[in-house]
Amino acid sequence: MAFRFRIPGISTPDFAVDLGTANTLIYIPDRGIVLNEPSVVAVDSETRKTIAVGIEAKKMLGRTPDEITAIRPMKDGVIADFEMVEAMLRGFVEKVSKRRIFVKPRVIVAVPSGITAVEMRAVRDSVEQAGARAVYLIAEPVAAAIGVGLPVQTPSGNMVVDIGGGTTEIAVIALSGIVAKISIRIGGDEMDEAILTYIKKKYNLLIGESTAEEIKIRVGSAFELDEKKEMEVHGLDIVTGIPKTIVATSKEIRTALQEPISMIITAVKQALEKTPPELASDIVDKGIIMSGGGALLRGIDKLISEETNLRVTIANSPLECVARGAGTVLENLNKFNPLLMTAINK
Repeated sequence: MAFRFRIPGISTPDFAVDLGTANTLIYIPDRGIVLNEPSVVAVDSETRKTIAVGIEAKKMLGRTPDEITAIRPMKDGVIADFEMVEAMLRGFVEKVSKRRIFVKPRVIVAVPSGITAVEMRAVRDSVEQAGARAVYLIAEPVAAAIGVGLPVQTPSGNMVVDIGGGTTEIAVIALSGIVAKISIRIGGDEMDEAILTYIKKKYNLLIGESTAEEIKIRVGSAFELDEKKEMEVHGLDIVTGIPKTIVATSKEIRTALQEPISMIITAVKQALEKTPPELASDIVDKGIIMSGGGALLRGIDKLISEETNLRVTIANSPLECVARGAGTVLENLNKFNPLLMTAINK
């Protein structure tokens, strides 16, 4: 069960955090996922005082005057701006806290499986500075597998592909451990960048990150669609400097996404090559489970299935799998202790 710290009349819950490049999710025992917002913070350019976090801050991206700076403090699944991550976490915790916190909680944070020791320390320090009493780390694919409900403590092999905003985490898990893994810093952000670059080269049109993301969501695909999709795209003509509109098709955007998607498929194949034969046979029987926001790209499951000859299933609510899995670990810390990457107690 999860830890509780009590003083008269006050209960402080522990938190599970999926600190993602694109979105941050917070899970609280007995309440479930209480926050799912963009990993963005807006600050005063001079004083560095926080103005907004999450959804409110994301609306400011690319639209702020000189006095305000909107920042995405996570890059490739790890912390790019220590101070801003701390400010963002404080803002999120204030949003979900029903009352003032007098006793510091323990926090479990899901991180990329390929994270370095230095990056681990940065995560730990940021979360502690934001108000945590102690920090536990768990690998994202392990958390995703638990969130999906896979039997990670059994000898049977389970393969998870978690495509996030900054990283793609691929792992084969058995007996409470990662047997084979590949972590690449390719994810939804790189897909957005690929679309942005394609539109710029083909149409001499400058668009922002938010527009590229919207194109990906509305007409993007990894596999040929049954019906053609189109979307009007507004941007700035590079030659004339005047706003103009073009129509992007699903076929064009599929072409734009080829490179990042092919890198993800290559990584999946590499993970399969590293898998022991006994566990490989389990994966043939069970197939591959996909989670993360990238799993929502149309046809990506079909493409991976075609390339690997394995059954591919997208998890229910793929965006929430990592946070729910980390929350399950938090609620059963003794049972899942072998799965933790590290535990630091004060």
